[in-house]
Amino acid sequence: MPRVAIVQESPVLLDRERSIQKAAGLIGKAAADGAELIVFPEAFIPGYPAWIWRLRPGSDWGVNEALHGRLLDNAVDLGASHLDPLMQAAKRHGVTVVCGMHERDHNLSRTTLYNTVVTIGADGQILNRHRKLMPTNPERMVWGFGDATGLKVIDTPAGRIGTLVCWENYMPLARYALYAQGVDLYIAPTYDSGDGWIGTLQHIAREGRCWVVGSGVVLEAGDIPADLPEREKLYPDPKEWVNPGDSVIIAPGGEIVAGPLRQKKGILVADMDISQVSQARRVLDVAGHYARPDIFRVHINTHPQSPVVFE
Repeated sequence: MPRVAIVQESPVLLDRERSIQKAAGLIGKAAADGAELIVFPEAFIPGYPAWIWRLRPGSDWGVNEALHGRLLDNAVDLGASHLDPLMQAAKRHGVTVVCGMHERDHNLSRTTLYNTVVTIGADGQILNRHRKLMPTNPERMVWGFGDATGLKVIDTPAGRIGTLVCWENYMPLARYALYAQGVDLYIAPTYDSGDGWIGTLQHIAREGRCWVVGSGVVLEAGDIPADLPEREKLYPDPKEWVNPGDSVIIAPGGEIVAGPLRQKKGILVADMDISQVSQARRVLDVAGHYARPDIFRVHINTHPQSPVVFE
């Protein structure tokens, strides 16, 4: 049975290199505990921009611009060598790594950020890049819209894995795209938390009859850099849990087998019996015997979306 580890730790906020080095060390720690699949939360590198929920996107212009500039400077360029320490750690320990990050576009304008999840194989190579399809509310002032080029389920030694980020998991057709590709381990890195969100993940486990790995962002006010603009105003209580984490692992059918890890930092671990997926789908397989293609059919455009074509 493959062992999955969710890393619920804070990054070195707004510092790409130190966040990546921290992640590489945590990979080693999780691998030493026998993990074959290691999952980090949404936007771990260089950290989720939690301030967008406290600033006014159209009014606090100077602060927003300053913070966005720091995000841009510390985002990951997949065309450069930024992720090498993470890729080397995955290869060294022979594990699959799923990690959320701010990705800086390197093909066109080179100034748009994407909320991206990268899957790195046990050979140290990038297996998939998924860009969040629809940033939520003020996130749209931070990230561009992704496309379906990375809306894939891929084979790994731990099973067939697919990823949707945060509120993408409220998009029924996006979920269905993963179900239709035979997902065994459905990974949901997120900033959301609480009992309602956990209930959503349990529903996905019941609907898709798959394992669900909910990887939550954990952040304390003490993790906020001292030089963050208006830090004292935005985070006056140094002991505040800005986000509680709530990482959780759920079996096919909806039973919680690990977590939620709430207002704690650490690594959440569980062993998963992949055979439970096929057993659960004997009763309900929404992309198989329970589908009605004569009535419903989903069309997914997996072509890269670009505002310009060079011929």
